[in-house]
Amino acid sequence: MGMNVDYLQTFREVAKWNSFTKAGEMLGYAQSSVTTQIKKLEEEFGVILFERWGGKIKLTQAGVQLLEYANKIISLLEEAKQNLSEQTELSGTLSIGTIESIAGFYLPPYLQAFKNKHPKVNLLLQQGICKDLLKGIKEGKYDLAIILDQKQEDPDLNVITIKEEPLVLVAKPDHHLVRFDHVSIKDLNGEKLIVTEPRCSYREIIEKLYHSHAIRLEYSIELESIEAIKRCVSYNLGIAFLPLMTVDEEIKKGELACIPLSSPEIKVYLQLVYHKKKWILQSMQRLINLLLES
Repeated sequence: MGMNVDYLQTFREVAKWNSFTKAGEMLGYAQSSVTTQIKKLEEEFGVILFERWGGKIKLTQAGVQLLEYANKIISLLEEAKQNLSEQTELSGTLSIGTIESIAGFYLPPYLQAFKNKHPKVNLLLQQGICKDLLKGIKEGKYDLAIILDQKQEDPDLNVITIKEEPLVLVAKPDHHLVRFDHVSIKDLNGEKLIVTEPRCSYREIIEKLYHSHAIRLEYSIELESIEAIKRCVSYNLGIAFLPLMTVDEEIKKGELACIPLSSPEIKVYLQLVYHKKKWILQSMQRLINLLLES
């Protein structure tokens, strides 16, 4: 039998809307394509499936019977696909590029949940800065990148925003700026900053913020490790702008405190990135779904 199952899907859609045009819109087909598919079904079964009635179309008796079979056939195919895909144990390697803050403070529970479901998939997690990760996606170095940056737009990339994340200014709890209800950017003039490595996305955001307010940056220490930055802040060696997810626990324990900036909230965005030409592995789609469900 030369019939395409997609024709049955189209037939069901036409029957649902009683319209060739509406069915085409819902399926992304031209009306002529819908008409062709219905004609092929009619030729296959040797019956007329739709008749015109008062300027509209409706199912013939043969059409009503075929709709029952079409529903059963498509339902069985969907059931088979679901059952077989659940039984197939995923394997292979999934290469993920990300940054330290996401690798250390966001991803672990999701990676654990993924590994529990798909133990044979090897997750290769590699760290870098956001710009290098985006370049790596374009060069095929990573299957997927998870970044924390300003919203990205690139014609070669698919970018999915998971959530926004505030950058907070943290200090030792007895720092003199912590006791104020409101602190302006100007009040930070002369304060020593502990910063991340050059080209880090949120370091660049802070540098632009200081520049826009004509404030001179006073670097105290430059470090690559978030944990090292937090330790230095706790020893009162300076203050630091960090994603909330990386300092939330220390703030709740009273080990660090937020300086209440009165300027607009500084945000970055947690984003999934992959190449538009990338073949989506089933393991990659499962991980994406897991992160989006969060």
